[in-house]
Amino acid sequence: MNFRISAMLAAVLLVMACGSNEEPAATEVIDPGIAMNEMFEEYANRYLEMNPMQATFIGINRYNDRMANTNSPEYRAAAEAMDQEFLRRLLEFDRKQLNEHDRLSYDIFRMQREVSLEGNQFPTHLQPINQFYSITNFFVQLGSGASAHPFKTVKDYEDFLSRADGYSVIIDQIITNMKEGMRQGITQPRILMEKLQPQIDAHIVDDPKDSNFYAPVSNMPEDFSDDDRARLTAAYEDKIMNTIIPSYQRISNFLGDEYLANARETVGLYAQPNGTAWYEYMVRMRTTTDMSPDEIHQVGLDEVARIHGEMHSVMEEVGFEGDLKEFFEYMNSDPQFFFDEPEQLIQGYRDMSERINEHAKALFEIFPKTDFEIRRVEPFREKSASGGSYQAGTPDGIRPGIFYANAYDLSARPNWAMESLYLHEAIPGHHFQIMIQRENEALPNFRRFGGFTAFSEGWGLYAESLGKEIGVYTDPYQYFGGLNAELWRSIRLVVDTGIHSKGWSRQQVLDYMYENSAVAEARAVSEAERFMAIPGQALAYKVGQLRIRKIRNNAEERLGNKFDVKAFHTEVLRDGAMPLSLLEAKINRWIDAQLM
Repeated sequence: MNFRISAMLAAVLLVMACGSNEEPAATEVIDPGIAMNEMFEEYANRYLEMNPMQATFIGINRYNDRMANTNSPEYRAAAEAMDQEFLRRLLEFDRKQLNEHDRLSYDIFRMQREVSLEGNQFPTHLQPINQFYSITNFFVQLGSGASAHPFKTVKDYEDFLSRADGYSVIIDQIITNMKEGMRQGITQPRILMEKLQPQIDAHIVDDPKDSNFYAPVSNMPEDFSDDDRARLTAAYEDKIMNTIIPSYQRISNFLGDEYLANARETVGLYAQPNGTAWYEYMVRMRTTTDMSPDEIHQVGLDEVARIHGEMHSVMEEVGFEGDLKEFFEYMNSDPQFFFDEPEQLIQGYRDMSERINEHAKALFEIFPKTDFEIRRVEPFREKSASGGSYQAGTPDGIRPGIFYANAYDLSARPNWAMESLYLHEAIPGHHFQIMIQRENEALPNFRRFGGFTAFSEGWGLYAESLGKEIGVYTDPYQYFGGLNAELWRSIRLVVDTGIHSKGWSRQQVLDYMYENSAVAEARAVSEAERFMAIPGQALAYKVGQLRIRKIRNNAEERLGNKFDVKAFHTEVLRDGAMPLSLLEAKINRWIDAQLM
């Protein structure tokens, strides 16, 4: 794929008079929008060169032999300099001279650069890994052939061998940074790192054939020559045993011998140096709002109470006698709500897919062209992975979008949670939102392949709320599942802010979850530790959903019988992800245009 943005420069008009009366040549007039989009193209090209993994994930393979050492001082300085350069160049354009489409790009790009530069004051690079987000887990996915790196050609295989060398450098940088974090008193919670170490140790093996990194060798294409097969097999065995596994061993030794003893007992960001300001920044960045932690905490408490009221209505409908906590226990224990075998869960999603995909036509008029698949979460990461997740496909059709369903510990995967999870992760959730955006070639590429958590996760939760409109949640237990999923995102507002701004302990978080939701212990623990690992991220879901719902309610009220839900969804999705404030302003302009 070429990031070239085609640009038609304004014509140069040259007027020549007869005889000796020669008119001067007119000056060249360049549309500022065209010039700005050419700048965006330059930014996108330079960004992908600096971040080759991002290129791989969007289907650009020319950097597949590289990995960026994003935690190094050199990388961080270069990234900051590039943000400063492009923000300066952007501000040289007169926003008033741009059309509406280009003004939106201007505003999004400016906000991204400003937020990125603001974040440089916080030492995220000193705590670069945890049990939820870690290069050690990500690299296994990549190297096993289960993720974005292709293993179709000889060059693909050779590229990954080079990437493995880059991975070794990254691990050494991570160790260096974490040692500096220990010196400054900036460390991860000990309980999180205790969960990370077994994940790492699982990849330390004595035989290369026992490694997940050997999977591409086992699955080598049949059209490879005998010489290539023999050469690549030997190279992979050598790389696994002499580069990759030693890298895992080094980080494991460092954790066990040094880091765990110096990791902190506290779990909230407030306890870190400048932690209060750090968390407030994370909240603004994740939610793209100016809401304070205290405001979000109160919204969470209010939403928990409201949804509990809806759940009491479900209890009455199914004739359950008892209180809400007893109903939670029933929903988490009755055998009718659980599968016996992992494949039953996966097949259940596949059966559901056809039904929901057809129903979506009632609410949407634009659909992704990219294919979509349902896969089980791989065994090596299923213990710590969420219940479901989405991996975007490539708009060229080479790689489909993937909904990963977690079938580990079926006692924590009730079937009443399936419809809401599918709506969120697959259709009309992330697959619709992300792939419609990526397939829109009219967007500059920083928007086409970029994102905002509050928009994307807000849309995912909003998609869950469409259940009854889209023709599901017909079973009261599945509707309860939708309510429980919404309740869970509301609980996140309470506990994330509780952890990072109010000093809540891990046990306080778990107690609040058990008291207010139908959550099994395994998921409660996993989720609580996720909030500790990635402050503010969990806020984006509910904050985003509430804002999108508010925007829709306003559109319905102002437009009355002119409101068309299909057209509304098109308007929300067609321009891709953006900060919530910009989305609200955009939809207001759309409403105004219809009322003229």
